[in-house]
Amino acid sequence: MDFAMDARTEELRKRLLDFMDAHVYPAEAVAEEQRAELASPWDTPPVVEELKAEARRRGLWNLFLPDGEYGAGLTNLQYAPLAEITGRSPHLAPTALNCAAPDTGNMEVLAQFGTPEQRERWLEPLLAGEIRSAFAMTEPDVASSDATNIETRIERDGGEYVVTGRKWYISGAMNPDCRVFIVMGKTDPDGPDVRRQQSMLLVPRDTPGVEVRRAMRVYGYEDHSHGGHAEVVFDRARVPVANLVGEEGGGFAIAQARLGPGRIHHCMRLIGMAERAIELMCRRAVSRTAFGKPLAAQGQVHAWIADARVAVEQLRLLVLKTAWLMDTVGNRGAHTEIQAIKIATPRTVVDVIDRAVQLHGAGGVSQDFPLAELWAAARTLRLADGPDEVHQRSLARRELRRYA
Repeated sequence: MDFAMDARTEELRKRLLDFMDAHVYPAEAVAEEQRAELASPWDTPPVVEELKAEARRRGLWNLFLPDGEYGAGLTNLQYAPLAEITGRSPHLAPTALNCAAPDTGNMEVLAQFGTPEQRERWLEPLLAGEIRSAFAMTEPDVASSDATNIETRIERDGGEYVVTGRKWYISGAMNPDCRVFIVMGKTDPDGPDVRRQQSMLLVPRDTPGVEVRRAMRVYGYEDHSHGGHAEVVFDRARVPVANLVGEEGGGFAIAQARLGPGRIHHCMRLIGMAERAIELMCRRAVSRTAFGKPLAAQGQVHAWIADARVAVEQLRLLVLKTAWLMDTVGNRGAHTEIQAIKIATPRTVVDVIDRAVQLHGAGGVSQDFPLAELWAAARTLRLADGPDEVHQRSLARRELRRYA
């Protein structure tokens, strides 16, 4: 395994670091001030559009897409250090680079499974950053960690599909620029193969019968950065049969193809979140005094910082190994490692951020530092894209199979 950074990645990394210092970090406070003046809290602050324009000017656009026709053509191993940098400002940087979930996964689905017409109507404006999208899978009435439980119905009626169901925590759906949902539902609910019952369908937001009902909070936060998380009701919403993604019964397989890259992208950004927490922890430690000496002279603080550094270096190597495997043997061949990073990364990063919160005292839970929002985002990722326990179950079964 060669994790040495190639010349192109190193050049992009330097360009991105300069962009973060010159534009993204200064824009964090500006975005908050502008959001307070918007007609709707879900509108995009003007500074975000300015960041997007600057990112495109610098060639920092669609870096996540390995398909050179649509994106930068980077491998997962090349993208990893770049995604990590964007994780240091997770509410601004990924959006500025058009590398924010759920649009990234949706663009990958359309690039891989979409028809030429679907790509022209939806993929091209998504690639240009002109619209946003959402992925409607999770439901409140069933354990959605098991995708075979999904109850939303997609029924064929002549030349149309009729969608009926209720979804929630649909990321990005509150953003007025969200123009289309990729909806997961059952076209064959009684089929013998539970993994062939589901299909995916493109449902425009303005379709009659689609209601974005309310914003869902995350640990008390309304995540405005990429358009919130919504409860969405589909009440016999009709769309043409041509809006089917892939084939009937292919929804489960498409979801798995979508989630593999999504999971590693989350883990890449989480490492950046941990790095920012360590930086804040160190700055706090050298600038504050308690009980007659700087916090940086306290033994407990030494242990927190040292343990955080060791943990992050371990995670980074595991994520890089996973990225390398995805590039060399494919997502299926990297299945165990993808699950391992999905278990280990959010759990460890939550702990690192929590120590930084502790070191900041009351400031750590306030709006004056990014730590509380970083913690909420990292803790949520122990649930998103499959909770820890689902990945532990699958990973353990693979291990045990070798000894059966």
